[in-house]
Amino acid sequence: MHQTLVKPAQKIRVSTHDFGFFHGDREVVRGINLNMSDKSVTAIIGPSGCGKSTILRAMNRIYETKQGGRPVGEIRLDGENILGKNVDVTILRKRMGMVFQKATPFPKSIFDNVAYGIKIWSNPSRSELEARVEDALRRSALWDEAKDRLGSSALALSGGQQQRLCIARALAVDPDVLLMDEPCSSLDPIATAKIEDLITDLEKERPIIIVTHNMGQAFRVADMVAFICKVDPDNPERIATDEKIPGTLVEYGSTSTMQVRAERKLTEYYLAGRFG
Repeated sequence: MHQTLVKPAQKIRVSTHDFGFFHGDREVVRGINLNMSDKSVTAIIGPSGCGKSTILRAMNRIYETKQGGRPVGEIRLDGENILGKNVDVTILRKRMGMVFQKATPFPKSIFDNVAYGIKIWSNPSRSELEARVEDALRRSALWDEAKDRLGSSALALSGGQQQRLCIARALAVDPDVLLMDEPCSSLDPIATAKIEDLITDLEKERPIIIVTHNMGQAFRVADMVAFICKVDPDNPERIATDEKIPGTLVEYGSTSTMQVRAERKLTEYYLAGRFG
């Protein structure tokens, strides 16, 4: 279980500055300002359709694989605006590793799934490649279950194992940040607990930013919580009913503080399950 102890101050690794995003003419999110520290977990929570995943996917510019997305403002990684025109998106996606809601193993062996990115970014010897694959599988808590079947299809793994394989694949190229978009939404409680334990272990190495609908999960794994919501412009303590209203940052604070007392009534209502 995640420990909600006070940690020493860490360097800010990822930050957003008046970040917003448009799909065509529709404004999805507006004015998002966040500072996310090294070796910590930040959970982005909020109702469906408020722009949580949009924020996450902008961090490695995955939106560019589809037409119609346009960011505004800045997202900075180690002080550099990663939305700039001169940013190499291929390198960015290596630095900002992504784990999606649904496990997406390649139709290859377990070994080849993990080795895929390593081969793209380096030319290791066979022994070095094997060592790096093993290390990634160990860090994703999958080695003991997979070591005797590395040549078998990754598609034969259970759903929870496939998700941990995708985490291993992301870790194999040593990303600066790990992004996780609802990584447990399709998993059973046992598999979810394994992923949550894994998140707690992995934050010792790098910042993790996770989108989740599960309040319990956010409080179990996260150090900081960002609540995103569409706010009624006529009443800042009510959720907006107009779908055209963009999502905004309602509250951002430590998990331990937000669990005890949220600063905003809207946050309190959401955490109490009054809407979502």
